[in-house]
Amino acid sequence: MISGGSTDGDSNRARKAKGRRECLEIDGGRRDEPVISFGPEDLQGVSLLHNDVLVIQARVANYDVLRVFVDNGSSVNVIFKDALIQMDLHEYQLEAVETALFGFAGHAVYPEGEIALPLTLGTGDLRKTVITAFTVVDTPSSYNVILGRPAINEMRAVASTYHQKIKFPVKGQVGEVKGDQPSSRRCYGETVRIDQKKARREGKGKERQEEAQEREVHFVAEEEQEAVEIEPGKNIRIARDICATTRELSGISPQVAEHKLNILPGSRPVKQKKRHFGPEKDKIIEKQGYHQIPLASEDQDKASFITSGGTFCYVVMPFGLKNAGATYPGPKDLHPSPEKLYPI
Repeated sequence: MISGGSTDGDSNRARKAKGRRECLEIDGGRRDEPVISFGPEDLQGVSLLHNDVLVIQARVANYDVLRVFVDNGSSVNVIFKDALIQMDLHEYQLEAVETALFGFAGHAVYPEGEIALPLTLGTGDLRKTVITAFTVVDTPSSYNVILGRPAINEMRAVASTYHQKIKFPVKGQVGEVKGDQPSSRRCYGETVRIDQKKARREGKGKERQEEAQEREVHFVAEEEQEAVEIEPGKNIRIARDICATTRELSGISPQVAEHKLNILPGSRPVKQKKRHFGPEKDKIIEKQGYHQIPLASEDQDKASFITSGGTFCYVVMPFGLKNAGATYPGPKDLHPSPEKLYPI
């Protein structure tokens, strides 16, 4: 389902003007149109017990176009740029479109523009042509064209996914186009694969962004820094209002800060399964020191866990505790602590 686009105008003023025009229009010239209905005879050749979308063949700008998705939930007609290039229509001047399109997931897609093209459905004497606007989108898709509400309404057509058919009035009769179920199923499978690849790319991009943020260096004015002696004869400068986490600040004296779990007396310990990280990550874990704030000695046994190297207890505050964020070190009296963990 697609929402947005220029169907109702690219601005609030244009949308309001269109609404006023529609309220003033009187439709009195189409009362002789035939009744459109679907019956058992329309199921001939349809593979039943299906949930297939309606994919048809249509004629667009004198080109027979396959993989045309009929979607009465879309606010615009869409023609994908790859299809436009194959039809040698990509060099035509496009009308600018300012309003973005939004899919089911809410992601915004900004169109290349809009182009008016003739659309023909049906064959022989029961063929109908209308001029309709297509929004050009440059994004991967298993479809060539999406017929949304504008084209369906201009055709005065009725679509039935169950009967795999779209019908429309033409010359006092009813024209129709049958759906292509095999093509529909192929398109669906390709759409799922495209969405999965996109999700993986976005996930990797988010991971890279988070890694970049972790590596980001912040510069602090000298007047906002304070000299700290981390060991005799060794000083560094840190910001007054942040918690430094460099390897040089490997620990904090309990006199400065100490984290307590504040567990209710008599509470039962929470048991967790052994944590598996893999041989490569285990080596990295053994080399790194991540924590600074000592954990109260009476609470250290309560923060035990099992790894491939044995059972350990935290002697410093582990990140991830519910109230860990409330405990931060001060900038003074920072001293390197001994081991971060001790085996049981």
